[in-house]
Amino acid sequence: MELIFLGTSAGVPTRSRNVTAILLDLQHPTRGGLWLFDCGEGTQHQLLRTTYHPGKLDKIFITHLHGDHLFGLPGLLCSRSMAGNPNPLTIYGPAGIREFVDTTLRLSGSWTDYPLEVVEIAEGWVYDDGFYKIAVQPLNHPVECYGYRIEEYDKPGTLNAAALMADGVKPGPLFQRLKLGDTVTLEDGRRVNGRDYLSAPQPGKKLAIFGDTAPCPSALHLARGVDVMVHEATLETAMEEKANGRGHSSTRQAAQLARAADVGKLIVTHVSSRYDARGCESLLAECRELFSECELAEDFAQVSV
Repeated sequence: MELIFLGTSAGVPTRSRNVTAILLDLQHPTRGGLWLFDCGEGTQHQLLRTTYHPGKLDKIFITHLHGDHLFGLPGLLCSRSMAGNPNPLTIYGPAGIREFVDTTLRLSGSWTDYPLEVVEIAEGWVYDDGFYKIAVQPLNHPVECYGYRIEEYDKPGTLNAAALMADGVKPGPLFQRLKLGDTVTLEDGRRVNGRDYLSAPQPGKKLAIFGDTAPCPSALHLARGVDVMVHEATLETAMEEKANGRGHSSTRQAAQLARAADVGKLIVTHVSSRYDARGCESLLAECRELFSECELAEDFAQVSV
């Protein structure tokens, strides 16, 4: 999986940062998949500056209905339709997301020429296709807001073809069944169990993407043990009280959560427009004081999960 940050600013865009949007390229060998988390103003323009096409999007996940996470959605939906793309799209978001989509399209005389499904979410598992599953947890913000936990199913182990051939099993169609762990019968009557020739399953990747939040108990549940956690760090530690009062987190609090949840890597984003490049360096330094495996996202940064 690959994360591509399309927008990393909090509240309003700046000259160097657009408002929140994150692409997730699943890079799955058979199912593919391109997902978008939040869609702030100007997201479709940010997409044009990448190698990704809006028509490839098959799911959009909205954390909450504040404008800096949402106002780019109607334009993206319409442009996708005007391009003649027939691929279906599903939007997930909190209560009100369906009304927002319906109202903006209706009042602007717009429509979509592709199948569009809007799913209003609540705490728990919201998606499972046998390859990936997604759970959501409510966060601590002035409006209904969620974080998403994406879990990839474990991948089957590698088939030891050399051992099979040494045991007299010829390469061919049976290998495909053995890769699935099936038991097959050979021409000579022997029964071969594919699981005896498979390495241990490869653990699937785990990722947590947070919406805006002040510290809350559900955050630890959402993030525990993930390979990568994407979390806001709107303000510096010295402004922690102000951040929390507005439903946001400080750098220190993001790092504390990463450490408590035993995550592999922390990516902080949603940076206040008050910080220039030097200020962002200070924010990152504060995070790394508590959690060294940390990066501060910039627009168009890519992170492998």
